Amino acid sequence: MLQNDIILKTLRGEPTDRTPVWMMRQAGRYLPEYMVLREKYGFFERCQTPELACEITLQPVDIVGVDAAILFSDILVVPQAMGLEVQLIESKGPVLPDPIKNGNDLSRIRVPDVEETLGYVFDAIKLIKKELNNRVPLIGFAGAPWTLLCYMVQGKGSKTFDEAKAFCYTQPELAHRVLQMITDTTVAYLTAQVKAGADIVQVFDSWGGLLGPEDFENLSLRYIRQIVAVLKDKVPTIIFAKGAWHSLDSMAATGAQGLGIDWCIRPEMARQLAGNQVTLQGNFDPAKLLSPIPVIQKEVKAMLQAFGPGRHIANLGHGILPTVPVAHAQAFVDTVKNYRHPL
Repeated sequence: MLQNDIILKTLRGEPTDRTPVWMMRQAGRYLPEYMVLREKYGFFERCQTPELACEITLQPVDIVGVDAAILFSDILVVPQAMGLEVQLIESKGPVLPDPIKNGNDLSRIRVPDVEETLGYVFDAIKLIKKELNNRVPLIGFAGAPWTLLCYMVQGKGSKTFDEAKAFCYTQPELAHRVLQMITDTTVAYLTAQVKAGADIVQVFDSWGGLLGPEDFENLSLRYIRQIVAVLKDKVPTIIFAKGAWHSLDSMAATGAQGLGIDWCIRPEMARQLAGNQVTLQGNFDPAKLLSPIPVIQKEVKAMLQAFGPGRHIANLGHGILPTVPVAHAQAFVDTVKNYRHPL
C-alpha cells in the first residue's frame, strides 16, 4: 500500500484534504545533486544505467518532497529504439543526424521488441519502485507520436517544426505510416512500464500546440486516443498537449483521467472545456519560480483558488527551468502542501 496516494485519489476523483503536487522535469537540471552526476556521466548513460536513473528519479522526492516520482528518462528513447540515431548535446538539445525524409527511409525504422531495446527502462522502474518503498507513486511516460515525429523528421529541436509539418502535408500517407509505427511502439513501451511498476503514465505532446484543431485531431489526437484506450484501464493516464487547449474537450473524451494544461489558459476556461469528469493538472508558469519567494507563495495560492478544490494536481505548465533555485521549487511545493481550500 502506498503511504501517499493523494495523486491517485485525485485522478480517480476521490476527495482529499489538499491538492497534490509534482513538477515536470523535477528530476534534473535545477538540482545541484543532479549536476554532480551530469559532470560524471553522459545523458544517455544516465538514462540507460538503472542505478543512475533511480538515483536521479528519487532526488526530488527526497529533496523537495513532491507527491510523486517521475521516471528519469527521455521521450527520444523511443525513436532510438525504433532504429534512429539520437544524440543529446548538453545545452544544445537533441540531434537526429539522419532524419526521415521519404519512403526509402522507412526501411531504417521498425516497431521494435521493447523488452529487447528498452529493457533498461523497465529495470530502472523496478529498482525505483524498490527504493521508493511505497512512499509515493511512480509516473512513467512517453512522448506523443506527433511530437516524436517532429524530431524524427526535423532532425533537431525547432520552434515551428516546419519541415515536419511539410512532411505531413506533402507526404500524408507516409506520415500516417510513421505515426502508426510510433503509436504501436509507444503502446508496447507504456504497457511494459506499467508491468514493471509504473503507477501512472503521462503522454507528453510538447508540440501539439503547433497544430490547429483539425490538424491536431488528424496528426496527434487520433494516435494519442489509441494509446489512452489501451492504458487507461490499467493505470490512471494523463495527456499533456502543451498549447492545444482548443481540444481539451476532445482530449477529455478519450477517457484519460488527467489533462495537463499550460499557463496560457485560465483554469476556469479549462474546466469549462474539459468538463467535470477529468482531473486538470498545471498550470504555474515555470518562469514565475524565478520570482521572490513571497511572490511565488502568493501566486501559487491564487492558482489553487482558481482551480478550486478537487480534481486538480498542482504542477508547472511546462518543465522546470534549470536556473530556478532549489529554495524556490521548495516554496512552490510547500505552499501547495500547506494550502487548504475553505470549507
